[in-house]
Amino acid sequence: MERHEYAGQDAVGLRRLIQSGDVSADEVEAAARRAIELVNADLNALTLPLFEPALTHDPAGPLAGVPFLIKDSQPFARGVPFAIGSRAIRSAAAWVDHELMSRFRAAGLVTVGQTTTPEMALSFATESVRYGPTRNPWALERGVGGSSGGAAALVAAGAVPLAHANDGAGSIRVPAAACGLVGLKPSRGRIPCGPLIGEAAFGHSAEFAVTRTVRDAAYLLDVIGAPPVGEKYAAPPPSRPYADELSANHGRLRVAITTAAWSGVAVDPQVAAVALNAGKVLDWLGHTVTEASPAVDPDLLVEAMMLGFIAAGAALLRAPRRLDPALLEAVTRRVIAETESFTALDMMAAIDAQHQVTRPVGLFFEDHDLLVTPTLGQLPALHGTLDYNDPKYSARSWLRHIFEYGPFTAPFNVSGNPAISLPLGQSREGLPIGVQLVAAQGREDLLLRVAAQLEQAVPWHDRKPAIYADAR
Repeated sequence: MERHEYAGQDAVGLRRLIQSGDVSADEVEAAARRAIELVNADLNALTLPLFEPALTHDPAGPLAGVPFLIKDSQPFARGVPFAIGSRAIRSAAAWVDHELMSRFRAAGLVTVGQTTTPEMALSFATESVRYGPTRNPWALERGVGGSSGGAAALVAAGAVPLAHANDGAGSIRVPAAACGLVGLKPSRGRIPCGPLIGEAAFGHSAEFAVTRTVRDAAYLLDVIGAPPVGEKYAAPPPSRPYADELSANHGRLRVAITTAAWSGVAVDPQVAAVALNAGKVLDWLGHTVTEASPAVDPDLLVEAMMLGFIAAGAALLRAPRRLDPALLEAVTRRVIAETESFTALDMMAAIDAQHQVTRPVGLFFEDHDLLVTPTLGQLPALHGTLDYNDPKYSARSWLRHIFEYGPFTAPFNVSGNPAISLPLGQSREGLPIGVQLVAAQGREDLLLRVAAQLEQAVPWHDRKPAIYADAR
């Protein structure tokens, strides 16, 4: 299989080629390995050499033979080393599979490598001291977002059709926007997260993937998207497969749009213009589009997001061995120190802040079916713009700093609503611009159907970054 043939297919397309006998799974894997090695030389998006052989998987699974990458965000795959982007974590490997990894194996995904993340996955820039900056295939001097930055870089460059990602404040949607991808954050309780970033983070985090097409997002959600038995945040099951929603007709939807950040930070005019154009397209498609926005208090949002940071700090403090502070980056050290000083009253205040963010968002979706916003407030940032190793930041001031760059995503981690970023435009410089759609809790069906409408009306598949795997 030639690289250009491989890079031109999404996951569903590759699986169909394998099923038809046009190519073998071995040929697809070999093409993927060549593609990854070609583009990663420029992107710096892998934490380890490619796995040889690939991790075990079900050869009869619904996505059998499709190349895949996992994220270095926690102990995830049995026997695979992890570092969560940190110099302080050495010689650590997962003892067992995360439940989601078990589902990836059962789906037949061929896991060939592990992607970069910022230290402790607490940044919107994938530029750890341990691995250095992961570079954007659209412009190497720019970042890829975070924390699923390595995954986004390699999917955008055509190296794999989809890759594992997770999202605690925007970590699927932000890299998707920065790299020109589809980034779906499912509803709270749709997919198992596990104790490290799920229950312990008060339900802020969601596991899934970044993809190049909407149909891959829908199909993957059908394959892996069920909460474990007894999941306390379990989302309601869908009435039919999500892949079937891509051609369904939900009728005229009530769509709200805003380009104003709740914090009042400036939004780049090019970014705002792409979101406004998405609203015009939705109006043309027959939906009712009005300017409106939920009432999100930015100070309460920061207080609520402290729950996720404290959960990360607590996980580090509970580790079998204390990490060497000299090997940790500055914000991680502050998160650990602030976790140790956090009181029960602080925790109750943060939980109350979560409720005060969640309630107006829930009320908003009683009168609206979808909300449209920019995903990021700015174009993809130059390397060094978000310096996680700068000692001037506290946990709260770091949150405010990254929310100046990405002000639109975190409220829906706090509230648990599903949200998706779509690559609906480009800047004058040729940089990707993402638009976020948000729906009521459990309504991924609406998100995916409208995303499919926009994908057809404003197609993005012919856009390719400068670094792409089909180079000959």
